[in-house]
Amino acid sequence: MAMAPTVKVVLGSIAFAVFWVLAVFPAVPFMPIGRTAGSLLGAMLMVIFRVITPDQAYAAIDLPILGLLFGTMVVSVYLERADMFKYLGKLLAWKSQGAKDLLCRICLISAVSSAFFTNDTSCVVLTEFVLKIARQQNLPPHPFLLALASSANIGSSVTPIGNPQNLVIAVQSKISFGKFLFGIFPAMLVGVVVNALLLLSMYWKLLSAQKDVEDATAELVPEEEVVSHRFSPATLSHLSSLNSQELNHTLDSIAIGTSPRVNGHTNHAETLRNRVIVGESEIQKAFDSSRNSNASKEGTNDASKRVSSVDEYEDENFTAYDEMWYFPKVWRNKLWKICVYLVTIGMLIALLMGLNMSWTAITAALALVVLDFKDARPSLEKVSYSLLIFFCGMFITVDGFNKTGIPSALWDFMEPYSKIDHAAGIAVLALVILVLSNVASNVPTVTTFIWP
Repeated sequence: MAMAPTVKVVLGSIAFAVFWVLAVFPAVPFMPIGRTAGSLLGAMLMVIFRVITPDQAYAAIDLPILGLLFGTMVVSVYLERADMFKYLGKLLAWKSQGAKDLLCRICLISAVSSAFFTNDTSCVVLTEFVLKIARQQNLPPHPFLLALASSANIGSSVTPIGNPQNLVIAVQSKISFGKFLFGIFPAMLVGVVVNALLLLSMYWKLLSAQKDVEDATAELVPEEEVVSHRFSPATLSHLSSLNSQELNHTLDSIAIGTSPRVNGHTNHAETLRNRVIVGESEIQKAFDSSRNSNASKEGTNDASKRVSSVDEYEDENFTAYDEMWYFPKVWRNKLWKICVYLVTIGMLIALLMGLNMSWTAITAALALVVLDFKDARPSLEKVSYSLLIFFCGMFITVDGFNKTGIPSALWDFMEPYSKIDHAAGIAVLALVILVLSNVASNVPTVTTFIWP
C-alpha cells in the first residue's frame, strides 16, 4: 500500500498517537480520561481529520469479534453464578501436598480456566482463592499470584476465546476454533511446564521454609472461608443486659493493674471480679436469647429464606416441615447449575465442530438467559461494555492509521528479515511481536502491525 498524502499521514499519526498513549497509559496527567474514552477520541479524530469517512469508520467495526466477545462474557457471568470458579478454587486446596504442589496446581488450573473463560475472568476470580489459601497455610502470596498471572496469559493463548487478541487473529484470518486449539496446544503445554519450573526454581527456598508454629496458629483461616466469596463476617450489633460503661471501666481498671483499695474497702478487688463474671454471664444469656428470638422470628416470617444453597441444606439439621420447603429449592438450584454446564459444554463442542464462533457464543449466552427464567438485567450489567466500546474505537482508529500507509511501510521493511520459512525469520518475527506487545499493548499490535 502506497503512502497517503503528507497531511493525511501527519494527522492520522497524531490521532493514532493519542489513542496509543491513552491505551498504554490510561491515566496520563494531561488527559486522564481512561482507555475506553481514549479509543473513542482517536476514532473521532480520524473522522474529523478526514483520514477516513464516517461510512468507512462504521464499516471498520468488526461485528463478529464484538459478538463473540459479548457472548463469551455473558457465558462467563453465568458460569460464575453457577459456582464454577468456586469449584476450581476447591481444587486448589483439595488434598494439597504443600506449597510446591499448590504452585503447580495454580499454574495448571489457571491455564485451563483462562483458555475457556478468558484470562481476565480467571485472574480476577481465582485471586481471591489464592490469597485465602496462602493465608490459611501461612505462605507468602506473591509466588502464587505470579503463577496465576503468568499461567493465565500462557493458557489463554490456546483458544480464540481466551483473550481479545486471539479473537482478532482467529476471526480476521478465518482460522477455525479446532485448528487454533490444536495448533497452539503443544506450545501452551510446554509454556505452562516451563513457567512452573521457573517459578519453582526462583522460590524453592521460600516454598521449602518451615512454617512458624505460633504464626500458623494465629493466621489459620477456616476451611469454609477458602471456598466462599463472602468476606464480611457476621457481627453482633449490640447487647444491653448491663451497664456497658461500668463494665468497661471495671475491666480497664483490672487490666491496667489498679490498686484493689477503692473508697477504703480492702476487698473491693474481689467484688470487681465477681461483677465481671456476672456481667459475662449476663452477656452470654442475652446473646443466646437474642439468637433464639431471631431464629424463631425468621422461621415464622419466611421459612424459604433460611436455605440458599446445597451446602447450607446439608449443614443444617432440618425438621420434616423444613425439608418440605427447602428440598425442591435445592434441587432446582442443582438442576439449573447442570443446565449451565451443559450449555457451556455444548458451546465448546459447536466451536470445535467449526460452527460460526460469534453466533455460537451468542446462542449459548441467550440460552442461559432463557434457562435462568428471570430478569437478565443483573447478569447483563456485569458484562464489560467499556471493553466492547474500546474495541469499536480501536477498530476505527487502527483502520484510519492503516490508510496512512505507515504500517504497510513498516511491514515491508521488516518482511525480508521475518520470513517464517526459516528459524532466523521466525525468531525476528517473534522478537518484534514480543517487543511491540509489551510496548504498544497486545491488541493494538495485532490489529495494527500484524495484518497490513
